[in-house]
Amino acid sequence: MKLNKEVRLTKGCQPDMSVEVAIVGGGVSGLYSAYRLTQSQALPADQVQIFEMSNRIGGRLESVVMPGMDVVGELGGMRYLTSQEIVTALIEKVFAEEMTPVPFPMGKTDKLFIYLRKQRLMQDAWEVAQKKGETQPTRYVLNENDEGYNADQLFNKIIYDVLMADPNLDNKFRKKIIYNPEHRYTYTFELTSEDWDEIKPVLTYCFEGSPYNKRKVNDIGFWNLIKDRVSQEGYNFLANAGGYYSNTINWNAAEAFPYMVGDFSANVEYKTIAEGYDQIAYSLANAYLGQEGSNIWVENKLVTFTKEHKNKSTHQYELTFLHIPSNTVWKVYANSIILAMPRKSLELLDQNNFFFNINQNAELNKNIRSVIMEPAFKILMGFETPWWNERFGIESGHSITDLPMRQCYYFGTDPHNDNSLLLGSYGDMETETFWKALSDDKELFKVRANRSASMDELNALESVQATQMMVDELMNQIRELHGDSTIPDPYVTWFRDWTDDPYGAGYHAWKAGYDVKYVMEFMRKPMEAENIHICGEAYSDQQGWVEGAFCVAELMLQQYFGLERPEWIPQSYYMGW
Repeated sequence: MKLNKEVRLTKGCQPDMSVEVAIVGGGVSGLYSAYRLTQSQALPADQVQIFEMSNRIGGRLESVVMPGMDVVGELGGMRYLTSQEIVTALIEKVFAEEMTPVPFPMGKTDKLFIYLRKQRLMQDAWEVAQKKGETQPTRYVLNENDEGYNADQLFNKIIYDVLMADPNLDNKFRKKIIYNPEHRYTYTFELTSEDWDEIKPVLTYCFEGSPYNKRKVNDIGFWNLIKDRVSQEGYNFLANAGGYYSNTINWNAAEAFPYMVGDFSANVEYKTIAEGYDQIAYSLANAYLGQEGSNIWVENKLVTFTKEHKNKSTHQYELTFLHIPSNTVWKVYANSIILAMPRKSLELLDQNNFFFNINQNAELNKNIRSVIMEPAFKILMGFETPWWNERFGIESGHSITDLPMRQCYYFGTDPHNDNSLLLGSYGDMETETFWKALSDDKELFKVRANRSASMDELNALESVQATQMMVDELMNQIRELHGDSTIPDPYVTWFRDWTDDPYGAGYHAWKAGYDVKYVMEFMRKPMEAENIHICGEAYSDQQGWVEGAFCVAELMLQQYFGLERPEWIPQSYYMGW
């Protein structure tokens, strides 16, 4: 498969350009902002220009196809929830002719492995034991009343107990929190996003004897809360068995609650795009670029911006860009700036200008740091056969382990030649440091000629190969996870570490103690007197999701640029604070 990434990118510079809106960042929030501003006819396309530091668009979306196989691999974001109505509408309505929505299968739990503390189980082992009236043994010394729960169920139990312990929780919410003691392990939360936004700021932790008793859950770290409810050993079980350390770091516990019972619960339906998940970025870009005067100026790095300049009688801001290939500095003049950037990218800008200067705008400086940058990386691996299907009957989904690889996703097989794609490691948080030492080694993985991929094709990927040590270490872990020392080596790899500049992280999480509603609204226009806006996934209430980037961009555009809600976003859809 050849991915359709044809897009008109402007690689030069145009000194002294004047526009109404300068959008800095060619990720999904920047592309969406340009698309909406121009498609709504609020502004002509020549007055809305996008500037991107790298030589590509899409930000932390990056779909790739490995040589020799007709299977799409995802190095960044890879799926969406059908409850996320902006991304769903764009894929399934607005750009329906360009993108094909398909299920993102999570596999059959009776075939997928979970390997913790050298104990290898199938992922449905807990449910099988529960149906027999038994308790699934693990190598974790859990509290007696927590034994027998799988990770999803134990997360639900914690959240249920905290919600129901608050005597001030409104009865209308209690009716939506369902537990039948006859079905000990089953909890159901029918709370909407609006419900959660009412609950989160006021929810109180009410457990006598706890160091956090009578404190707002918003002010407690999730690790602190989990340990208090189920012990540190219970926390270790949840952190390991849940698959993502990022879910159990010490982030804002109130924000973690809806995330855990919604985005990562057992019964969630995921979809993706057959042509690659980054096609949503390319569809937005091409819709914007189809208009006269539009440009995405790539390889142009924003250095700083100022209000003191020669054209201030007609344009409020002067932006200074570095055209990277020519090392040329050039100026752009604009009346509004949209910084469609994550935290690290914002911190890489000039911190001494009038906007970021801590002495002039301490609140912005504080609020930029209201989110935790969560390291994440992926290693895609191409194999000559789908050994996971042949040996274990695994068709799709992911296996989980406490080994540093953390997870592997079984992406698919080319029906023409059996070449198959595995996401060999989906690491996050502290596991990133384990792999960093290996990824910095000088000896790259030695690709092998394949019946469907020439050495020329394989060698063209030299810049993205994992190192030989990394692959050797990862294959040891894959073999240990599956209990099979004869699993073959891959013939090609593709490695991406999202902690590298300018991204700084794969995704973000709110810190405890911040008024998230206030910060979200603040970041969309940090200085009342300035037409400077910040948007993107980092400062949203759907962090880690494309939908979060879209929601904050749409709210910003409606509030500060006067745009009406488009007809393809239902009026009933709640976009958050």
